[in-house]
Amino acid sequence: MFVSASTTCFPELSSEEVLGRLVDLQFTAVELALHEKDGWLAPSAVAADLERAINVCGDTRRLDVAALSLEIEATGDAFYEQFEACCKLAKAIKVATLVVPSSEIGTPFNEEIERLKKMTAIAAFEGAVVALKTQVDCMTQDPDTAAVFCDHVKGLGVTLDPSCFLYGESAGRQYDKLLPYVRHVHLRDTSKESFQVRVGQGEVDYGRLVTQLSKEGYNRALSIEMQPLEGFEHSGEMRKLRLLIDSLL
Repeated sequence: MFVSASTTCFPELSSEEVLGRLVDLQFTAVELALHEKDGWLAPSAVAADLERAINVCGDTRRLDVAALSLEIEATGDAFYEQFEACCKLAKAIKVATLVVPSSEIGTPFNEEIERLKKMTAIAAFEGAVVALKTQVDCMTQDPDTAAVFCDHVKGLGVTLDPSCFLYGESAGRQYDKLLPYVRHVHLRDTSKESFQVRVGQGEVDYGRLVTQLSKEGYNRALSIEMQPLEGFEHSGEMRKLRLLIDSLL
């Protein structure tokens, strides 16, 4: 296992500045956010000019790319065209893990299964793995539902975000059944009252999580995904969490 950080951690910085800040904080790996809004690079831009996207994503100041996080706003055929372009990008820059959001609560179960089957098939053709993120207010906030998705969709994995099971409607739910499916991890500190709190003031048991993942043979990224908290120095919080996780590995 190794520590990485998402480019979403510094929303106020430009794409180039984010990489420089992570290097300054002594990170060695990065998760690139290909989000249509406020992302490091937009999926529509990847589809419009794949060669340029490969050049841009291949220049990460010697940071290894741990994963690509995808948030595609297009619908219908355009959605899958942009997704396929992102898969081709992942293959070109030798990234295996694609973090994708779950559909909102209320989406028909069979509709979500079909969407995930189509995405995993496209990704597998390019040598990538779809890792469905556990999220508050989405279908995967229920660990049982997330596990059923993985059971029904061959090759589907999970991006485990423990915060999802400490805060909100699923607070207190156990996610042990998801551990065999974990392909990526998102981390911050979380309490029952707040989705993100200062490092050390929440209830995320990082040591237990690392131990559980080790038993499953997990050897991929533990990616920090935290937003600036008003009144606190964000780089210091990022450094503190990196050092804490590093000390457990």
